[in-house]
Amino acid sequence: MWVIGAAVGGFAVVVLPPLLARRLLGTQAGPLRILIAGFVGISVTGSLIGPQLQAQGARLELFSLMVGVGLLASMVTLVAVDMAVPPGGLRPLSWPHRLRARIARVRRYSQIVKIAGRHGLGPYLSGRGRPHETRHELLAKELRQALQAGGTTFVKLGQLMSTRRDLLPAAYVEELSSLQDRVPPAPWPEVERALLAGLGARPEEVFAEFDRLPIAAASIAQVHAAVLHDGARVIVKVQRPGIEDLVERDLDIVGRLAATLQSRTDWGSSLGLTELARGFAVALREELDFRVEARNMKAVRHAAAVRKDDSVHMPQLHEQLCSERVLVMSRIDGVPLGQARAESEEHGRRLAQTLFTALLNQIVHDGVFHADPHPGNILLRPDGSPALLDFGSVGRIDAGLRDAMAGLFVAVDRGDPAALRDALLEITDRPEDVDEQRLQRALGTFSARHLGHGSVPDTEMFTDLFRLVADFRLAVPPEIAAVFRALGTLEGTLDRVSAGFDMLAASRSYASDRLAEQLGPTTARDAARDELVALLPVLRRLPRRLDRIGSALEEGRIGVNVRLLADPRDRRFAGELLSRVLLTFLGIFFGVVGVQLLDTAGGPEVTESLGLYALIGYHLLVLSAAVVLRTVYVLTRPLP
Repeated sequence: MWVIGAAVGGFAVVVLPPLLARRLLGTQAGPLRILIAGFVGISVTGSLIGPQLQAQGARLELFSLMVGVGLLASMVTLVAVDMAVPPGGLRPLSWPHRLRARIARVRRYSQIVKIAGRHGLGPYLSGRGRPHETRHELLAKELRQALQAGGTTFVKLGQLMSTRRDLLPAAYVEELSSLQDRVPPAPWPEVERALLAGLGARPEEVFAEFDRLPIAAASIAQVHAAVLHDGARVIVKVQRPGIEDLVERDLDIVGRLAATLQSRTDWGSSLGLTELARGFAVALREELDFRVEARNMKAVRHAAAVRKDDSVHMPQLHEQLCSERVLVMSRIDGVPLGQARAESEEHGRRLAQTLFTALLNQIVHDGVFHADPHPGNILLRPDGSPALLDFGSVGRIDAGLRDAMAGLFVAVDRGDPAALRDALLEITDRPEDVDEQRLQRALGTFSARHLGHGSVPDTEMFTDLFRLVADFRLAVPPEIAAVFRALGTLEGTLDRVSAGFDMLAASRSYASDRLAEQLGPTTARDAARDELVALLPVLRRLPRRLDRIGSALEEGRIGVNVRLLADPRDRRFAGELLSRVLLTFLGIFFGVVGVQLLDTAGGPEVTESLGLYALIGYHLLVLSAAVVLRTVYVLTRPLP
């Protein structure tokens, strides 16, 4: 029994101080951290208090001091481990998996570094390179080639970068726009296994005909033609086997590179690379889930059906056959817009007008729009009408932002810098110190340069607009950024269809029609009815409230109650701040009293070499050190 008792006692001596230390610090610590802190605590205690115990024998007074020293040593150990390895970092069972992942990441890192070095990009990754203005075109070309060689994730990253005219010079935007995502088809056995997993049956059981040779093959998916048993001609989009693991590995590397570049380079910090990498990772993961694309397609089709707009065709989804990695939709015959030619100049102009109006209707009316209308995602049907494809990238904006966008189009139509300023501030997140007058003057210069009569919108207009937004530190919400990205992409698409198409005149015409529609009798009546229905409960309560206010004024009973710290968050903040201040003073007080007691002579003797005052002083010093340590640790954490 004494063996069991000794074991329990030893376990308590090792484990209890770090458990109490974890409680006092309010930190997260798993079993491994607890054991490390416990062994460090007992080792420090044995070296400091052990000789006293051997000389004086086991005494209760020294035992309490031993517990205090062990607690303090455990607290110091937990803080040190927490700073060196954040919580969750010490998981021995995951070490083999993490080691394999690290080895794979290092190999991929070496490949990327070799690709970057081969294209002369090494100095820019380390932060030493600073491109001269005359070298931007050459550097942009090398960057495009390096991203192309990097594979799927880096090609997608380059395509995203090509849409950020607000962040990159025009030379990079133009060069990255030519990135192509084309790879050889995946072997049929692998594709067949993917189809079996996605469809739940073999392709020949689901389809009457299935063409094993893909129509197109990209790095994420490839497209096959098929015929259902009812004779319907369909397109089957199947995700390339194994692509998800490759993308996740590269996204991890992109995130780490972004964090490194943001911390080591001025340009990386100014661009906010970590936030851009995070947004890119979210978008690419959504693109890997075909269920997201299916929902997007349904939303855009439904919105067009509600408006009874069939000017632009869209595929019909076969939902019962769709899954996370397989998408089945109706087949639309036609030629990609990038390879097609309009029948005549007038047909090209009408086609461009149709596409432009359709996108604006999706943005302003529907709130859900195709965010990537490049030529490869638009088909020209045999009858000359357009069709939209690939709904992996779809933007969504709420009713408030839609009204703000409509106001922006009206301001462009009127050429009014003040109205343009108000609309721009409404659709962006403005800083508190924005100079509205200077912004209005800058917008006036922008309007005179790009929005005057006879002006033709081009890439320079979008570049200047985004640069203006960046100069005034107006944060563009992701939804609005998607709108501008879609319009910028569509501008290049329409230029292929109808050279010199005047997007500015078309947007002015659209804004005039939109304003006339809002002021029309039917629309105005419906809007007034909706507002009245929303205000009716308020109007019903208004007479009683006015009567109460009048009575209170007449009798002198009106007053205003202002409650300080009414918000629970304010009370929690104030309480946390007060507790930190009190702990600081307590720690200092205990330390000062402890030092004074150590210098105080006399008093009862606990041992031959230790008096009662000194023993109390040692205890107070240990307590002071523990309180100060907890205070310092808490101060390194943000207030709630």
